[in-house]
Amino acid sequence: MCGKELGMSPTEAQWVVACHGCGFRASPKPAVGVGVIVLEGELIIMGRRGSRGGPRYKGAWCIPCGYLEWGEDVRDAARREFLEETGLEVDIRGVYAVHSNFHNPKSLTVGIWFSGDVVGGSMQAGDDLDSVGYFPLGAIPEPLAFPTDRLVLEQLRGEILRPPLRV
Repeated sequence: MCGKELGMSPTEAQWVVACHGCGFRASPKPAVGVGVIVLEGELIIMGRRGSRGGPRYKGAWCIPCGYLEWGEDVRDAARREFLEETGLEVDIRGVYAVHSNFHNPKSLTVGIWFSGDVVGGSMQAGDDLDSVGYFPLGAIPEPLAFPTDRLVLEQLRGEILRPPLRV
């Protein structure tokens, strides 16, 4: 607020950015990530992270996803990110899952996975992905980039691949 140097200091529950001049304090907040689940029967669209996605995740697979921009609606962000990552336009049907992501302590996020349907475009990897395609829910490529994608995929497998009850 006053233009003097900021510093990070721990509190009981979290880190706080504090100004050494005026005492202004702010707590870092998690970013919001959005992904779209597109299914064709028992097949799901997955993407492999390329070098643009950062060296930590290069070669790992994920449900196509990205970050919400400031002032952007979460559904618009999901459509935009899916188009950038896969070349496909989607209609968003609804929220499928929401999880807190703690796998990278330096960049905490809240992930929102939407269900969606392809309505246009042509499949081609882009932005942070170097490969994209349909994969059977029972044979997802490894390694996965994000532990929360595993939670979402396990939920999908349980709902779609569960054998019917016999009476």
